[in-house]
Amino acid sequence: MALTHLNQRGEAHIVDIGDKQATRRRAVAQARLEAQPETIDAIMGGALKKGDALAVARIAGIMAAKKTAELIPLCHPIPLASVTVEIAPEGAALVITATAETTAQTGVEMEALTAASVAALTLYDMAKSMDRGMT
Repeated sequence: MALTHLNQRGEAHIVDIGDKQATRRRAVAQARLEAQPETIDAIMGGALKKGDALAVARIAGIMAAKKTAELIPLCHPIPLASVTVEIAPEGAALVITATAETTAQTGVEMEALTAASVAALTLYDMAKSMDRGMT
């Protein structure tokens, strides 16, 4: 079986999607940030020293989705129709759900994954002074 991201010389290259039909596509990705209950309460209540972590994480996730092709070398730049980032407590964790949509010749899963990852990293950054044990 040939690997599509390798050319005939075995070198990495961007896949040619020129002949593919543009279709409506949607991807959902999740990240999970485990933390102490008081850290989760502080994040959800907007009580961190750095401010409203939920709003900052949502914006960071959206910005990351828009920059995915700049971060992932062989990822095609695509027009995004929408990106949402939702953050909800679940037991001893926060679940970050990113949804990305496009009408394009290739999928949008990398944008959803990037959004969820960066939103989680942003929450970690904003709360790390309170809880160094977050995972």
